[in-house]
Amino acid sequence: MTPENRTGNGKLALTPELREAVRAIARTEHLLVAMDFDGTMAPIVGHADDARPLPRAATAFAGLAVLPRTTTALISGRALASLRKVASPPVDTLLIGSHGAEAWLGPGSAGLTLDGTQKALLTEVRSILADIVAEAPGTMLEDKPAGVVLHTRQAADDVAEDAVAAARSLLEDRKGVFLKDGKRVLETSVVNASKGEGVDFLRQVSGASAVLFAGDDTTDEDALARLKPGDVGVKVGLDFTQAQYRVEAPVHVAELLEVLLRERSLAVVMEDPQD
Repeated sequence: MTPENRTGNGKLALTPELREAVRAIARTEHLLVAMDFDGTMAPIVGHADDARPLPRAATAFAGLAVLPRTTTALISGRALASLRKVASPPVDTLLIGSHGAEAWLGPGSAGLTLDGTQKALLTEVRSILADIVAEAPGTMLEDKPAGVVLHTRQAADDVAEDAVAAARSLLEDRKGVFLKDGKRVLETSVVNASKGEGVDFLRQVSGASAVLFAGDDTTDEDALARLKPGDVGVKVGLDFTQAQYRVEAPVHVAELLEVLLRERSLAVVMEDPQD
């Protein structure tokens, strides 16, 4: 990485190649801006309820939400209720929660409904994980409509590893239970869904001609894998990725959204001068 692609604190800034990709996608007919939340729009924090989007990111995202032929969306592992609480998304922003198991497309959207078998299985999964948490200091559970998350961020490394290993050994071969690894979390669900399916769904319902997606976690790789030629995928952080482009931290996502807002605003004004 050349020196001009670093900020004053040494972190990776937007590369010229990424800026050019943003300028190009800003000229598409109908743009879908789909963002992960934690670690992307908002810095990672110790307690999930404390997360908030960076002000610059929230402002630019809200600006994009009101532009013509532009759809904004959040695709998160959080349950929809949690996502709304911490993200305070623009009113017209589409929401995908629980890694694709939940969706909100506006007033009247049907909520997630589990059948009797799924409900019983979810109760069983929670009981198994609760027993593990009781023996693993610093771990905790988060309930979602279709699953339970084992959080290990506050636990010592060896405790976290043992807790996740124990959970996997008890659940990975259980029919109807689906596991996903994240950053210091193990996600369990009784609904088989992914952020990749979320991107496909949002592309279809919005009629987008191109998609810009950014995410930081391993589960975001599912979404990045569904992008098509002409789309832009951005990895937040230094972990392995199949994304075309990379930034280091949420502060650079804010910069990315600001550049996109500026370029998209110019593009829609040029195409619709009467507006």
